[in-house]
Amino acid sequence: MEGMHRILDIGVCEQDVLATVIHVDGSAYRREGACMLFREDGTQIGLLSAGCLEADVAARVQDLRRKGVSETIVFDMQAEDDLSWGQGAGCNGAVHVLLEPVDERLQQHLKTLKLYLDQGIEVTILKKLNDIGAVSDYLFLAGRHTFGEWSGHVPEEVEHYMNERTKKSGMFFVSGLSAYIYVHTIWPKSRVIVFGAGMDAIPLVKLAAQSGFSTVVSDWRPALCSRANFPEADELIVAFPEEAFQRIRFTPRDFILILTHQFQRDQQVLRYLLTKAVRYIGVLGSNLRTQRLLGGSAIPPIVKSPVGLSIGADGPEEIAVSIVAELISLQRSDCQKGMVLS
Repeated sequence: MEGMHRILDIGVCEQDVLATVIHVDGSAYRREGACMLFREDGTQIGLLSAGCLEADVAARVQDLRRKGVSETIVFDMQAEDDLSWGQGAGCNGAVHVLLEPVDERLQQHLKTLKLYLDQGIEVTILKKLNDIGAVSDYLFLAGRHTFGEWSGHVPEEVEHYMNERTKKSGMFFVSGLSAYIYVHTIWPKSRVIVFGAGMDAIPLVKLAAQSGFSTVVSDWRPALCSRANFPEADELIVAFPEEAFQRIRFTPRDFILILTHQFQRDQQVLRYLLTKAVRYIGVLGSNLRTQRLLGGSAIPPIVKSPVGLSIGADGPEEIAVSIVAELISLQRSDCQKGMVLS
């Protein structure tokens, strides 16, 4: 849910309107959980579709602010003619979009949501909808902690759903509440840590940041590991590997990329990382070179070499695409499996 991360990073203000795709019948450009923020100053953050819905939603936002209540809008894009809404988009889907004006309480709860995500804790949102598609109650669940505006107890069938390992986003009917519930789990940003700040790392870090990853670059050469080269990076660590290791707390969510272009440095980083619990270690270069880095030993399953998807990439930009595409694929797979990474 990169849109929500971006919204939280920028910050939500009172009088903003949060738009969320809560249900899709058929196919659509984006699925449940896609969100977008309409700022009071007219700016917009995120996307709900390929551009089919945004203008219509924006036209309704001002009226929604005056009413001060949430509502659900259904956009039927199944028709392929120009007589229905969608002007022949032909997406074969009906998209349900929840619009929520941000008041002081919701603003504070979204700030709390960001705090948990920044600590690496996944957060699940429950929103109870009334007969007209407005939010009557909402609850955030972060581990054993809860916050939000929820009256009464949470039914057992909802708790059972929340305890399942696979948490699919969307709406379902809860008989104990006689109401529909929208459920969505927001996962903390995965972190991409790049060892090596050469020219080929620049498009890689930029694309990873644009794709919703938190990014860290480490290199011992200050002329390379600089804000001028990596303006999008969340953190720059100018240090030799042995010092950088002490400054980084590695986690099972971390994707590591090794591209210092110096054999001994690559070897030092790789051998150290094999002692840590991380999600992925990608090594730039051939399979044979990586075996040499390991002293001739077999390459462990956690190590990907050559790094990235096999798309025939050539040059820094294409290689960056192949690498980030692979990271996105792994990240999506983890979320679908409901992996709890701590």
